[in-house]
Formats: sequence, C-alpha cells, structure tokens
Amino acid sequence: MTRIAAVAPVLPAHEYSQSEITAELAPLISSVPGRRAVLERMHAASGIGTRFTALPLERYRSLGTFRESNDIFIEVATDLAERALRTALSACGLEAPDVDFVMFTSVTGISAPSVDALLVQRLGLRPDVKRLPSFGLGCVAGAAGLARVHDYLVGHPTQVGVLLSVELCSLTLQRDDETMANFVATGLFGDGAAAVVLVGDDRPEPGPRIIDTRSSFYPDTTDVIGWHVGGSGFEIVLTAGVAGVIERHFPAEAAAFLADNGLGIADVTTWVAHPGGPRVLDAFAHALDVPATAFEKSWASLDRVGNLSSSAVLHVLADTMNAGVTPGSTGLLFALGPGVSAEFVLLEWP
Repeated sequence: MTRIAAVAPVLPAHEYSQSEITAELAPLISSVPGRRAVLERMHAASGIGTRFTALPLERYRSLGTFRESNDIFIEVATDLAERALRTALSACGLEAPDVDFVMFTSVTGISAPSVDALLVQRLGLRPDVKRLPSFGLGCVAGAAGLARVHDYLVGHPTQVGVLLSVELCSLTLQRDDETMANFVATGLFGDGAAAVVLVGDDRPEPGPRIIDTRSSFYPDTTDVIGWHVGGSGFEIVLTAGVAGVIERHFPAEAAAFLADNGLGIADVTTWVAHPGGPRVLDAFAHALDVPATAFEKSWASLDRVGNLSSSAVLHVLADTMNAGVTPGSTGLLFALGPGVSAEFVLLEWP
C-alpha cells in the first residue's frame, strides 16, 4: 500500500467573478445578441462564483495564435508546478532530491521537453529521477495519476513519488465559436494546479492510505468528451451525453469495485468526487444513491474555482484532508474523462 503524504493545490494570481469573466468573454465568442444572451444564461447557471485565470482577463482579447497561447502555457504551467511541488514537499518534511518518480499531467498545453523536465534543474530534482509526462487523460487524470504513482510505489516501497497536474483551460479559448459546447466550456473550466506527494509503504511519512484502484473504459463513448485539435488549438468536445454515461455505467462499476474490497456504498464515509459541473455532480449522486451533501466539498470547490480538469479532484482531496477526517474512515475518490473513462481510488484514513 502507499500513503498520500501531502497535497498542495495552487491557483494563478488573477481572480475574477463569474459575471466579470462572462462580460469579457461573451463579445469574443459571439456578436449576435441572442446567442450572447444564451451564453450569459448558461454561465450564470454553472454553479460557479469565481475562477482564476493564467493571464489578466483583458489579455485574452489579444491572445493570438496557438503557438502564442501554448508558449504562455509552458511558462505559467512551469511556475505553478514549481510552486505546488515546493509547497507539497515542505508540508511533509521532504526535499526535491528525495523524489524518485514524477508523473506530470495536463490536457491544456503541450511541451517537449515536458514541464516536469523543465523542473529538474529549477527545483533541484536528482538527475536520475524517473519521469512520466501524460497528455490526453483530461479530467480523469487527477484520479488516474494517483493510481499510476501508487502502482509504481507498490513495487518501490522505500521511494517517494509525485503527481503534478497543471491545467490552464483559459488558454484554449476559441473565439467566434458559437457552439453549445464552447458556451458551456467557457463558463465552466478554470485554471489551477496541484502537487501530490505519495510515499511507499516502508517510509515513515503519515497520511491516508491508497488501498486499491480501478480503471474503467466505456465503449462507444469516444465522441462524448475531448478535443478537436485544429489550427486555432484545442476545440472542446463536450456533449450532453456525459450524465447518461454516468447513469448507465457508474453505479455498477463503483459497487463492483467496493465489493471486491469487502465494502458497499454505505461503508464510504468520505467522498472525493471530481467537480465536473452541476449536472455531473447531480448524476454522480443519483447514480450512487447518496445525498447531494455527500459531495459538499466538490460543490464548494466548483463554486470557488470552477472545474480545473485533472487538477479539480486533487483540490477537493486537499480540502478533504485539510478539514480533517475521522480516523478509520473509508474514502472513495473518483473522476471521469475522455474515452469515456473512469478512475476509482479507494482510501483509508488510519
């Protein structure tokens, strides 16, 4: 087994109310009053109060080519990842040379060398640190990243592994895109990052234990969530089918995963749900037959920062750990992403 020694959520410096973001972005997306009115209503119904952005809001008016936005992604993502990892390591009394394995994930920018490589000298990571950059998992990558670092540490119980997630969704802005998917995305996704330090079973650092993990891929759903990558960068694919996928697949998958560990839904006292949006959280609650209050921290995170893609569930995990959990509690962390795929992480607070 492995333990989560520390989680450090971080956000860019630029914070705006949802109404401020809508007022700035609406003219960039549509010049038709009726369409803009639809966008404004959808943004207002998102369940989000504030979001953070990689750039000052007015800067998005002049954001140019995909290359320009991606260059900004590399710069800002590296800074946020550095801040997150320094904070997480300090929180559990470790230093950069203690890290043996780093997994970096993002779906909102690309870089070669990858962001984790750019951090090696900047942070003082060892030259022999093992690295695994990941692209394409999307919102599920926070949960999947925990599971993959866990997999590594099961085989290396004396070592330290790190998950780094950075998502700068605002830099994928598509001007003059009047699709409903773009209306939803521009009102839902925020910018943020997180670092998680995990340790193998033979190390002394305390923290909640990862007991088991499960991956699930749902066939015939590849057109439900994702990107179209074109000359203007990342164009969102986001359909109303997400809630239906949850209703069809999620209850049986969650129940089977828990049953394999001798548990049932009623045994879970701590829920760490990916805050994908109001419809997604409602669908999770209905599918699992749990009260909406079970996902209180996910709703609060959605309101405070929006959907941070892969970083979102890690922010909820940080909020959960910071609030304190009753010893002996069983937790289920989960997320959904392109594929459509799901990841489950079973937690236990010692």
